[in-house]
Amino acid sequence: MPDGPANEFRFDSVDDVRDRLRKVDYLSDEGIAGIVYLADRLGKPILVEGPAGTGKTQLAKSVAEITNARLIRLQCYEGLDESKALYEWNYKKQLLRIQASKADGDSTGWDQIEEDIFSDDFLLTRPLLEAIRAEDPVVLLIDEVDRVEVETEALLLEILSDYQVSIPELGTITARQIPLVFLTSNNTRELSEALKRRCLFLHIDYPDMEREKEIVLTKVPDISESLADQVARIVRSIRQLELKKSPSVSETLDWARTLMLLGVEKVDAEVATSTANILLKYQTDIAKANKELSNEASTVNRAAK
Repeated sequence: MPDGPANEFRFDSVDDVRDRLRKVDYLSDEGIAGIVYLADRLGKPILVEGPAGTGKTQLAKSVAEITNARLIRLQCYEGLDESKALYEWNYKKQLLRIQASKADGDSTGWDQIEEDIFSDDFLLTRPLLEAIRAEDPVVLLIDEVDRVEVETEALLLEILSDYQVSIPELGTITARQIPLVFLTSNNTRELSEALKRRCLFLHIDYPDMEREKEIVLTKVPDISESLADQVARIVRSIRQLELKKSPSVSETLDWARTLMLLGVEKVDAEVATSTANILLKYQTDIAKANKELSNEASTVNRAAK
């Protein structure tokens, strides 16, 4: 654990993590709860990889909720730089300060003006610096870190190693407390070894059928166990196809809510194919899945009888 920032443990045990996450409707397994517990105890960030829509971002949000911490989110994208991720100086305000000094005939020397304009009053904090400077408990979410260029990852290394930021004009700013840090990745590119070394690793894949059924029962009010079971079985069969984009857990939930709104109790072939666009977002995937949806819906209904 790095020296400097104070750290108060948030969780008593792995079971404590899992139980508290369940209370906010995040159904974690032993692996997820274990990594969150270790990250808290070791003061290390978590790199969460896996397909889109498997609950990576929601994990950070849920941990923030159960720890009563403020969630600070940095949404990554191609072209993200220091001025949007870390900090930048308020150049307009600095220029006005310089112009005001000249207009007033201020005899203050340049050294004094420079010290003034490179102070906190002229600093615009971005998510990374905001998390470091926070005095209240913080969960820092660095979302979709695989979208930034390799060079941009260097911005993160000092923060993830020592929980500090170096600003040439102000010196080194060290965190007052260790935030819980989550970096999510959809694995669109390989992350640097330097970044990975600083993190605990967690892979979140699509849930197995029973766990997805439990998620549906938890997240979709008043759904019957029979319909939740049909939904989980059909989605599992679709994910086994070669698709451009498999249905995410959030899309499973959208489909379950759609079926509830339509008053569906049993998913037959007609219902499955007519609502396939809720699960799938590419026409080629929908066409490929229609046959499977028809077959699986028939199988599920026979099993339910």
